[in-house]
Amino acid sequence: MKLTLNRRPSVGGATIGELMLDGARLAYTLEDEIREQPGVPVGNWKIKAETAIPAGQYRIVFEDSPAFGPDTLTLLNVPGFSYIRIHGGNTIENTRGCLLTGLRVTDTTIVGGTSQPALALVKSRVRAALAAGQQVWIDINNPTAVA
Repeated sequence: MKLTLNRRPSVGGATIGELMLDGARLAYTLEDEIREQPGVPVGNWKIKAETAIPAGQYRIVFEDSPAFGPDTLTLLNVPGFSYIRIHGGNTIENTRGCLLTGLRVTDTTIVGGTSQPALALVKSRVRAALAAGQQVWIDINNPTAVA
């Protein structure tokens, strides 16, 4: 299974995205600000717990997390980052460098009461794919500049 995350431009330190499955929006996401500088080592632009992960393709698995409990969605092998999770929350203060999910968003937040239902939906789709013997991948795309 392949998920696609299409990010919008960052606003006020927050980045909203649309998490797609088979061409349809599954959920919205919230991340920290995109600071990525293509061709520049991650250590030169990353601010710990305040930076969106680099665009790219990552495998998703379930792991036990001390912070978020068992069956936490985790992105593997993210350059310059570790323990990148998909979890619930509403503001960039909740991200810790991870991806938050929601069913509704503003320009900078997940609307209250929509994060956990979105997370449950994403987990159910990932769980079904893994149960069917599939690997789960996410393609994360930065917004393209408009001239």
